[in-house]
Amino acid sequence: MMLKPRASGLPQAWRIALCAAATLTLTAVVTAADAPPQPGAVTLDSLGLQPSGPPVREHPGWRAPRLILVSDQLQDELPALTRTFPGVKFIEASRASAREVAAADATLGVCSPEVLEKAVHLQWIQWLAAGVERCVQQPLLHEHRVILTNMQRIAGPSMAEHVIALMLALSRHLDYFLREQSQAHWVQEGTPPLIDVQGRTVLIVGLGGIGTEVAQRAHALGMRIIATRASGHGGPDYVSYVGAPDELLKLTREADYVVNCAPLTPQTTGIFNQEFFATMKPTAYFINVGRGKSVVMTDLIAALTAGKIAGAGLDVVDPEPLPADSALWRAPHVIITPHVSADTAMAATQRTALVTENLRRYVAGDALLAVVDPTRGY
Repeated sequence: MMLKPRASGLPQAWRIALCAAATLTLTAVVTAADAPPQPGAVTLDSLGLQPSGPPVREHPGWRAPRLILVSDQLQDELPALTRTFPGVKFIEASRASAREVAAADATLGVCSPEVLEKAVHLQWIQWLAAGVERCVQQPLLHEHRVILTNMQRIAGPSMAEHVIALMLALSRHLDYFLREQSQAHWVQEGTPPLIDVQGRTVLIVGLGGIGTEVAQRAHALGMRIIATRASGHGGPDYVSYVGAPDELLKLTREADYVVNCAPLTPQTTGIFNQEFFATMKPTAYFINVGRGKSVVMTDLIAALTAGKIAGAGLDVVDPEPLPADSALWRAPHVIITPHVSADTAMAATQRTALVTENLRRYVAGDALLAVVDPTRGY
């Protein structure tokens, strides 16, 4: 997934990073092919982000942008954006007049039906998260052939570390020991058995940018990696096997940990259901940093309550926020984090780098990074 837009605004780390964007040189954002990266430089190519498709200047109707609508969540960053791109007028979408909406060439974080209908010059949308399901569901996006880019791969390293943290916390039963610590209990008898991850098998569902980062770290811990992906059977050398999505249940039988890193599409909605959890080993753990709607929550709760699986680490649930009366809060052997796996300073800096670089590319008419295929949904 990704940074989730919030009503209260973006995480402070991203605000600080965006406010600093005006002082960044673009050579520090994307390293030129013939120059080594400078110490501390933010490099997007290291994340596997490469220009996609033809230069935007070849897109019918393209022109150097004059006006860009900006999500209200970026209102504090408008001065920095204006300083960095003085030839472009940035306006909060909620405050834009009908004439300004109609004149918009692009948007940052805005993909509403109203804007898609009224922005007759709209050519490009830079979404501020990895998940674009709400945007690709808009018929006018397809009809008007608007270019859509997202935050794919940007938060991969940060989210992968979160996965490993959940994996180790579950395996070492840190939730249990923290509860005992809160009661000042020094427990040595009757504690749950600790598990080494070395030699265990992890199944990564969705071997994309995030999934590959998880695989790399799990491999470094001595784990065996298997995976599924929709785009083919290729993968890094340290992944033992890459299967198609229809091999999920077969591969699940081998896994000690199942990690969902897949985007939400019609094909991935509800795939983690009663049949899936019945296929897992009773000693296996389920970890989800993909999308909450990929899981049938009642089936997960039932599997946990009945001991059909060993536990779960969840950074995403459905719905969000999780209601206080949800049985998931009380299910055994569960660690829940509130959709924060991508909320780190490093991820914030990389998001800023991508927004800034894609703006530079669009102004120049060049090919963009992180282009989404709306028909696939990612």
